Amino acid sequence: MRIAVCQLNAREDRAANLQVARGLLERAAAAGADLAVLPEYVDYLGPADHAPEPEPVDGEFAAFFSDAARQLGIWVHAGSFHEIGPDPTHTYNTSLVYGRDGGLAALYRKIHLYDAEIPGRVSYRESASVAAGSEPVVLGVEGVGVGLSICYDLRFPELYRRLASGGATVLVVPAAFMLHTGRDHWDVLLRARAIENQCFVLAAAQIGDHEPGRSCYGRSMVVDPWGTVLAQAPDQPGVVIADLDFDRLASIRAELPSLANRRLAE
Repeated sequence: MRIAVCQLNAREDRAANLQVARGLLERAAAAGADLAVLPEYVDYLGPADHAPEPEPVDGEFAAFFSDAARQLGIWVHAGSFHEIGPDPTHTYNTSLVYGRDGGLAALYRKIHLYDAEIPGRVSYRESASVAAGSEPVVLGVEGVGVGLSICYDLRFPELYRRLASGGATVLVVPAAFMLHTGRDHWDVLLRARAIENQCFVLAAAQIGDHEPGRSCYGRSMVVDPWGTVLAQAPDQPGVVIADLDFDRLASIRAELPSLANRRLAE
């Protein structure tokens, strides 16, 4: 399977962000990608008071990426967007995945919400405006089990073990990882999730500055089940292509059967 991870710098111009995303998907398709992955909040990263209204899973955002998948003939993981939530003050942070025919193949609502207070660095409480999802999701992409997650989920290994136990051999992480944590934790966490679950990890990230006063780390990458980084984006918007070798994955799982050897404490 050939995959593409797309890195962009979404700002507060939603129409411009979507056009950039479409251009990245076109580059992915031209490179022969079967699956292309976009970052978290691909359509808008800007001041909350200018944010677009949340949408249903069959709204304009959905139609845009459904059309892209169908017209380009590839699988599209549309990063994430603000879905209409359970009450007037909360949305969901939701990923949508489309098949080659443009049909919605899966949706995932972010389970772990980023509530953090780092003095002098960041003060952010995602749960104030976003409701948590509750269901892990594994979907089949042309016979391959793909487990879904979003950004802060990366810090919770139990989610990824559930995805691997549910049949995932590929783990997807669209993200808008902050610069100050990304430079120390991004690479380490992605490689750890790949190694401990013996899965490929596809991480598509936001890069650069976003209003109001936030910076994202970037460094989108593809990691193999041994923890080797197969491909990594430079510090600019773009597309990274990698080929996933599932024979190698099977060999790693056979030679170092840590998943099979796992024992659960009573």
